[in-house]
Amino acid sequence: MTGQRLRPMTPADLTAVLELERELFGEEAWSRPMLRGELAQQPRSRYYLVAEDNEVIVGYAGLLAAGSQGEVLTLAVAGRRWGQGTGSALLEALLAEAARRGCTEVFLEVRTDNVRAQLLYRRYGFAQIGIRRGYYQPSGTDALVMRKELGPDPAGPADSSGPASASGPASAADSAGPAVPAGADGPEGQAGARAGRRPGEGGRP
Repeated sequence: MTGQRLRPMTPADLTAVLELERELFGEEAWSRPMLRGELAQQPRSRYYLVAEDNEVIVGYAGLLAAGSQGEVLTLAVAGRRWGQGTGSALLEALLAEAARRGCTEVFLEVRTDNVRAQLLYRRYGFAQIGIRRGYYQPSGTDALVMRKELGPDPAGPADSSGPASASGPASAADSAGPAVPAGADGPEGQAGARAGRRPGEGGRP
């Protein structure tokens, strides 16, 4: 991870972020207006970061914070950076920010077929609390709803002996299952990570 750093996402980053969106999420990628709308809500209720390596964006992530609840809206890492800790660094930054804003729990949704992302989330203490059928469109893929309570070390892995950090995208979901705060997107998986509802629904899918 030579030269990698995290910094706030700005409108100037949208072109590079959208390229990764399309590469990682295909037909489920967010549009420029969706992303612009999300950034317009920062810092009031949103927190978006990019990971840069030698000034090239190699990942990004977003958080929704509302009262005591937070949601990972999106988390994506370029395929060439999977397994190098970029997803873990982004997730840790979101969890730390959620705690700083007074959140006591964080939610996300992730595709049921994105095992790599699920491993990353579980490593950081997220547990499955439900399932949302047919959330991801147009594929119709189900989403797992996951939750983490924020404790004394909100950003650290729950079990340092767990699987190595995954990389790729996670996904969001909204269908049946327990109520979850608006918005969310998960950790690295097949091509990134995505969790949460789409912009305009309180978050990201």
